[in-house]
Amino acid sequence: MVAGLGPLELAILLGLFFVLFGAQRLPELANALGRSKGEFQKGLAQTNQLASTTVTDLEAGGRTPDQVLIERAKAVGLDPAGMPVEELKEKIKALESLNTKDEE
Repeated sequence: MVAGLGPLELAILLGLFFVLFGAQRLPELANALGRSKGEFQKGLAQTNQLASTTVTDLEAGGRTPDQVLIERAKAVGLDPAGMPVEELKEKIKALESLNTKDEE
């Protein structure tokens, strides 16, 4: 039973679809329905990705990742001027781990 319909009701509906659309048109309709479902799923995935990006941006307080990195560097006492990003990340990580060990 699908959606409260019995086998007789489903057979009647199927017969009506054949009469209204013809046997050749039904596969085309099913194909279009499948493509529509696929497009809907893609749109849903893009919306979820956009929502997660928006949450990340909100958590950053409107700051770019570079601005957050500079603030972290200043918080641990580093001058980030002229330092490559990867080196700066490593130094911040090392200093933050030292600070957490000192606090314990």
